[in-house]
Amino acid sequence: MAAINSTLLLIFTFLLISCKPPQTGKKDFISFDGTKIAYADEGNGELVLLIHGFIVDGDINWGESELKKQLITDGYRVIIPDLRGNGSSDKPLNEDAYKNDAEVKDLMALIDHLSVKNYMAVGYSRGAIVLANLLTKDDRITKAVFGGMGIGFTDPDWYRRVEFGNVFSGRTEPNEMTKGAVDYAKGVNTDFKILGYLQDHQPETSIAELNNISIETLVIAGDEDLDNGDPEELQEQLPNSQLSIVSGDHMSTFNSKGFADSIITFLNKR
Repeated sequence: MAAINSTLLLIFTFLLISCKPPQTGKKDFISFDGTKIAYADEGNGELVLLIHGFIVDGDINWGESELKKQLITDGYRVIIPDLRGNGSSDKPLNEDAYKNDAEVKDLMALIDHLSVKNYMAVGYSRGAIVLANLLTKDDRITKAVFGGMGIGFTDPDWYRRVEFGNVFSGRTEPNEMTKGAVDYAKGVNTDFKILGYLQDHQPETSIAELNNISIETLVIAGDEDLDNGDPEELQEQLPNSQLSIVSGDHMSTFNSKGFADSIITFLNKR
């Protein structure tokens, strides 16, 4: 299975490199520590923040996605940031720039910059991990969606975070689990040291903190996606939540119509 996932990831890498949309119309602001954070701002209406996953940026994860298209069509304002160290945002080489939930602080500073009182948020893969921590700090979020994620990230010593942190920091050699991601990162010319920092200092959220999240949440994943654990286990720890399983694996679900339809239905429900 791991070998199959690596092959799919390599194919996906080629498609992303050849089809990635141009980075046009990006805006930026200076975050809490002087780091420039770039973001796309499209549509009008209630704001929905889309948080990208690991190695990719906002354009790759969401730029041509069915979800973004449907959100704009349905009258939402869509904000897609490039998290620090990714895309068009600054890429500090100082490890301290990635400590102490810096990415979460950036997102809160972005919302401050936009002068928005309330918003909804969607995170996919590592973006869902960042979102979980954001929910413990920002009470302006009215609804949240966790995509492609199980409960494993709540463990500070989660084996996937440790393995990816070790390989991108150069402490270990790629193994069967990490080789596909390493090859992908090489293909998009991403700084390995920064990727290591992002894993080593990934925002942490405990199960107890998840249990205290009271807003409506949706946990959504592909029916062939257990890369980050069982999404049902995550949903069980969120008191006011629902689970949606749609067709797809980890590398395809976020761009599918079923994924978009399920999220739109959830966000539109009043």
